[in-house]
Amino acid sequence: MDNELERYILSHSDPEGDYLHRLWRATNLYTLHGRMASGHLQGRLLRMLVRMVRPRRVLEIGTFSGYSAICMAEGLEEGAKLYTFEINDEMEDFTRPWIEGSAVADKIEFIIGDAIEEAPRLGVTFDMAFIDGDKRTYTDAYEMTMGILRPGGFILADNTLWDGHVTDRAYDRDRQTQGIEAFNDRVAADHRVERVLLPTRDGLTLIRKL
Repeated sequence: MDNELERYILSHSDPEGDYLHRLWRATNLYTLHGRMASGHLQGRLLRMLVRMVRPRRVLEIGTFSGYSAICMAEGLEEGAKLYTFEINDEMEDFTRPWIEGSAVADKIEFIIGDAIEEAPRLGVTFDMAFIDGDKRTYTDAYEMTMGILRPGGFILADNTLWDGHVTDRAYDRDRQTQGIEAFNDRVAADHRVERVLLPTRDGLTLIRKL
């Protein structure tokens, strides 16, 4: 997508707001992989999807800087909760203040730890989940999530086109690309769900548990 078209799309979508824009800038200035933050367009999409689904409990695997968590929490109704897991404890000092300083801090439970191990221990049945963690473990994260997601619940999986590497044979031996390909193939063949892969940003797969 060229810059002019992107500007047009963003100008015809809801604004991200000052706080999220400052978080996005800080993420790009002070973290090594700033482009991992969801950003304006995907952030507004996540908020809209949450408002459409109206979940009471949301699971996020991969908090990073907290941008997507805040966006989803903005869409939650009163009394609803988002549990977000970040496995990299080095992100905590950056991320926690941004989450706790947001207007939706009371709707977010930020947990440092491995969601694949820790999320089932919460004893929570989730209505919606956003998978955006280690690409090498996407399939494990998916199977774990399916076990604690209610029937009719939704999973959103980010980066499922992986910069186009999923169709580029030069990346056949790259472990992260292998992880995304294995995940995509598993979901495509899974009779427990219905799914659609959208070419939004870096690929976003919408999955509904039957």
